[in-house]
Amino acid sequence: MADNLVIVESPAKAKTIEKYLGKRYKVVASMGHVRDLPRSQTGIDTENNYEPKYITIRGKGPLLKDLKKEAKKAKKIYLASDPDREGEAIAWHLSHALGDDKDYYRVVFNEITKDAVKESFKHPGEINQQLVDAQQARRILDRLVGYNISPVLWKKVKKGLSAGRVQSVALRLVIDRENEIRNFKPEEYWTITGQFKHGRSSFEGKFNRLKDEKIKLKTKDDVDKVLAQLDGDEFNVDSVERKEKKRFPAQPFTTSSLQQEAARKLNFKARKTMMIAQQLYEGIDIKREGTVGLITYMRTDSTRISPVAQKEATDFIQKEYGDEYVGRKKSAKQSESSQDAHEAVRPTSANRTPANMKQYLSRDQYRLYKLIWDRFIAGNMAPAILDTVKMDLSNNGVIFRSNGQTIKFKGFMQIYIEGNDDGDEDMNNRLPEIAENEIVKSEKVEPKQHFTQPPPRFTEARLVKTLEELGIGRPSTYAPTIDTIQKRNYVKMDQKRFMPTEIGEIVNQSMNEYFPDIIDVDFTRTMEKSLDDIAEGDASWVKVIDDFYKDFSPQVERADEEMEKIEIKDEPAGEDCEKCGSPMVYKMGRYGKFMACSNFPDCRNTKAIVKTIGVKCPKCKNGEVVERKSKKNRIFYGCDQYPECDFISWDRPIGRNCPKCDHYLVETKKGKKAKVKCTNCDYEEKAE
Repeated sequence: MADNLVIVESPAKAKTIEKYLGKRYKVVASMGHVRDLPRSQTGIDTENNYEPKYITIRGKGPLLKDLKKEAKKAKKIYLASDPDREGEAIAWHLSHALGDDKDYYRVVFNEITKDAVKESFKHPGEINQQLVDAQQARRILDRLVGYNISPVLWKKVKKGLSAGRVQSVALRLVIDRENEIRNFKPEEYWTITGQFKHGRSSFEGKFNRLKDEKIKLKTKDDVDKVLAQLDGDEFNVDSVERKEKKRFPAQPFTTSSLQQEAARKLNFKARKTMMIAQQLYEGIDIKREGTVGLITYMRTDSTRISPVAQKEATDFIQKEYGDEYVGRKKSAKQSESSQDAHEAVRPTSANRTPANMKQYLSRDQYRLYKLIWDRFIAGNMAPAILDTVKMDLSNNGVIFRSNGQTIKFKGFMQIYIEGNDDGDEDMNNRLPEIAENEIVKSEKVEPKQHFTQPPPRFTEARLVKTLEELGIGRPSTYAPTIDTIQKRNYVKMDQKRFMPTEIGEIVNQSMNEYFPDIIDVDFTRTMEKSLDDIAEGDASWVKVIDDFYKDFSPQVERADEEMEKIEIKDEPAGEDCEKCGSPMVYKMGRYGKFMACSNFPDCRNTKAIVKTIGVKCPKCKNGEVVERKSKKNRIFYGCDQYPECDFISWDRPIGRNCPKCDHYLVETKKGKKAKVKCTNCDYEEKAE
C-alpha cells in the first residue's frame, strides 16, 4: 500500500507523475479547485476584514470525500499543483478542505519529466502563503467588482451583462481604437517610384530628396515640381553603401509571445493555444519513454533558459547544423514587470524533434509543439548575416534611393523567423552589382497618390501584446479575458480583428461615467503592482482590498441611484415579415444582432442578417452569394437560396470565370497579400 499521497489538478498529470514515482506513491487529481466563493452571493464580508466565505464547489462533494479517505490512510501528503499563484491557491484550499490535522508538503516542478519530478520530491517545501494571499486578493477584487457592478448594469441596461476588472479595460482598448479610426482624418501624400535598368537587370528606387533638402510630397503640385526638374532618363550612381548586418533570433516564448505567435502563424485563439499547451505540458505517451511532458510550464513572463537546457540545445545544433550555427548567447534581459518565477516556455528536451514526435501528437498538438521547439532551437543559434546595400541615384539634383538586402548566412533563419501582424517581409531584395559614378537609365518614373491610414483594429495577437505592455492582467488572464468580452457580445470579430458592438459601447460608456477607475489603464496597472507586492510580502492583502473598496463602494451607490435606464430600441430592418406582413426589426441577442418580427409574441419569425457581395451564385446562377459565419465565427460564402442550392466557398467569389477552364474565380488572402485563383485549375492572377 502507498504511504504517500500526491494530489495534482488533472488526471493526465496524475497519470504521468505516478509512473515516475513508483508504488510508494499514490497520485490522484483534484480536478482543479475544490473550494471557491459561492455563485449565489458576493461571499465577501466587507465588515470583517473582507473575510471570504469559501464553500465546496457544486459537484465536488463526492470527489472531496474520496480525497479525505485517501488522506486519512497516507503518512505524507504532497500537494503538486502547478507552479504559479493559482496552483499555490489550489494547494492551500486542499490543505484546508482535507483537514488541518495533517502535515502537507508542497512540491513544484517547471517540467513534467522523470528527473525534474524526482528532484522536486527530494526537496519538498511549504505552501507559500504570500502567493496564496496575492491570488486570494485578485479573486476578492474581481468578485467585488463583478458582483457589485453587474447588477447595476442588469437593472439599468440589459439582463445578462457583466463588468469584470480586467475585461473592462480590454473592452475600453478596443473601443478607444475604434474611436481613433472613426475620428481619423486621412491626409494626402504622394510617392514617386522609379524603375531603373542596368544591363539586363531591373531594380526599383524611390524619390528621396532634392539635392540635400528633404521635402514632403503632400500634393500633386509638389510632385510636378520634382518631375519638372528631371532632365532625361539618365541617372548617376552617386553612392553605393554596402554593409554587413546581423539579425538576432527572437527570445524564447513567454505566455504572451506564445499566444501572439500562435495567433499569427497557426490562427489559434489564445484559449486554444493554452489548452493545447496544457496537454503538451501534462504529458504525451511516447513509445519507449512512456508518458512525458513535452514542454515546460506554459504560464510564465520570463525568457530565462536553464544552463542545462541551453547546453542540450547547443549540442543538438552543433551535431545537426555545425559549429558555425551555434549561438554565443548572452543571458536574456527580463522586463521590469517580469516576475521571473520560472523558465520560458521551451521543449523539455531539444532531442525530441517535432519530426520524431509527430506520430504521437494530434495535428494541432504537433503544430504548436513545432512552433515552441523551432523558437527555442533558433533562439540558441547564431545570428543571420545580411548583406545590405543603400544606393543613391541622381538626375539634375533629384535623388532616388534604392535599398536591397540578401541573406549571406542564414543562421537561426534556417529554422525559424518570428512573425508579425503585417505579413512576411522580403528578405531577398537583390540589387545588381553597380559601382559609384556609373550611369543607369530609368525605364519608368511613376508618381502615386496615397492617403494616410487609421491605426489598425486589434487582432487577438496585438491585443494580448498591448495588455502585456500596459501591465494589465497576468499571463494566465489574457485568454479568459479575451474570451469573456466575445462571449458577452461586447466585441465581434471582423476579418480577424476586434470591433466593438453596440452593447459593448453602451457598457463602456456607462462604466466610463460611473466607474472611471475600473476602466482606467493606469489604475489597473497600479492594482497589478499591488498584487505583485502582496506576492513578494511587501503589502498586506487586506489593506490593498480596503484601499480599493473605500473608494469603490460609494461609486456603486451613486451609479445605482443616478444612472438612467437605457432603452435599446429596436431598429427598423426595412422589410416586412414573410409570415404575417408586420415590419421586421433588428434586435440585439446573445450572439449579436438579428432580424425579428415586430409582432412578437404573436409572430415568432426570426432571420439571420446576411451580407450580399454583389455576385451571382456560380452554381445555380439564380441566387446571390452572401457572406455567412460558421459556428467558430469564420467567414464563408454561400448561396442565399440554401437549402435549394448548396453552394459554399471559404474564399470570396469575384463574379468572373477562369479564362482557361471557365470555372469560377475566387480571391484568396494571406496577411496583406491577395491573389485571384481558379477553383478548378492552376490559373492565378494578381488581385486588384
